[in-house]
Formats: sequence, structure tokens, C-alpha cells
Amino acid sequence: MAFLRGPSSYLACEIMGGLLLDLTGKGMMDMDWFPLYNSLRVAAISTFITFFMGICAAYYIAKTPRLIKGVLDCILTLPMVLPPTVVGFFLLKTIGPLGPIGSRILEMYGFKMTMTWYSAIFATTIVAFPLMYRTVRGAFESFDETLLYSGQTLGLSNTFLFWRVIMPNCKQGILAGTVLAFARALGEYGATSMVTGYIPGRTATISTTVYQLWREGNDALAYKWVAINLVISFIVLIAVNMLESRYRQPKGTVKDVLTEEI
Repeated sequence: MAFLRGPSSYLACEIMGGLLLDLTGKGMMDMDWFPLYNSLRVAAISTFITFFMGICAAYYIAKTPRLIKGVLDCILTLPMVLPPTVVGFFLLKTIGPLGPIGSRILEMYGFKMTMTWYSAIFATTIVAFPLMYRTVRGAFESFDETLLYSGQTLGLSNTFLFWRVIMPNCKQGILAGTVLAFARALGEYGATSMVTGYIPGRTATISTTVYQLWREGNDALAYKWVAINLVISFIVLIAVNMLESRYRQPKGTVKDVLTEEI
């Protein structure tokens, strides 16, 4: 993840901005591209964390009894239905300077966990996690377990079956969950603004920048950031559709699938 914090990522955002310049006019030349850089690195890191957390939670919860699954499902999905500002409030009370975790970290290591760019990672991870979890859990539940039983009769290990049989056959759901989590993290505002605020060049993201520009009455620049966000969203959705079309292939028989994976 070091490349996400380095100057090379900032340079990549500036290059992207230069490419957009030809499409949107020279008025974007003087823009500060830090919000784009910060939004992309926060969304990328939180999606990376959400990817593994979501797969792990979905895999084990999909196997639990119905009652336990229902309780755990409600708990893990709660951030998806709560207002983002409520999520941010709870997060602020937890990792803030006076919170149980934030005060301990401040006392032990001397740094605050709020009003920094990386505090947005906590907010976006919590908000994006339910999308990844729900999508992947649905993929695991629809998985044809005949493949699993057949693999076990062949003496294949559970680790092999998970990575070489289950994951490839659930890749559409995993891919969709990953992209949805990234898109949600990229556009998150409520919880992020609660824990990071808006500090130009330090914590500003696209969403907080749009709100700040609207407050200042700078609608022209706000429209440009909205346009950039729309372009990114379209690119993400087009990529999802292309990848889904590529992976939408007949699976064949149990023997064919296991033979291919082995």
C-alpha cells in the first residue's frame, strides 16, 4: 500500500486530470487535484480491507444455522441502513480523542485517529463492508456444493477447494461486491466528514470538496468535481459490465469443472 501514499499516486491523479482537461476545458488546469488523489487512495485501501473481511464473514456466516445467521446478518448489515452521519457519530465517539480507543491510542502513541486522511479509511470501510458482505454471501449460498463434495471424494484439501473451486465459481459475486464497495467508498460523505472534516491538502475528498464549494457559492468548480465523479462512476460500471460478460460462461458438468481446476 506504500504506492498509494507516495508522490507517484498524486502524479497519476494529475495525469488523469490532464486527460480530463481535453474533455472538459482549460478551466480545470488550475484545480487542486488532491481531493481526487485522496479519494482514490482512501477508497482503494478500504476496498482492500473490505475484500478480505467481506469474504471471510460471508463464507463462515453462510454456513451457520438460520437463527444465528439472521442475527449476525442484521448486525453486519446495519451500517448499510443507518444514516452515514449516525455511523460517523458512533465512530467519532469510539476513535475520537475522548473515545475509548482514540484516547488510548493518543496516550500510547501520541497521535489522533480523527481529522486525518487515514481516519476516512475507518469510515469508508464500515460503510462499504455490508455491500461486499451481502453480495459475496449470496454468491456463496448459490454455490453448487456438489462440486465441493465431489472434490472431497477425490481427496482434495479444503484450502485447495476454497481457492480453486469455490472462489472461481463465485467470482462474479465477489467481483460485483468489490466494485460496489469501491464505488461506495469513493462517494462516501456523511461518516467521512464526521471523522475527517474538510482540510484542503490534508483530508479533503471529492464529496467533502463538493459540499465545501457549494457552501462557498463556488458552483462552477463544484460542477467540475461532480463531472469527475460521474466519469469515474461510469468507468467503474462499464468495467463491471465488461468483466461480467467475460465471466458469464456455462460451467459444464461437475467432472468438467473439477478437471479444469485441478
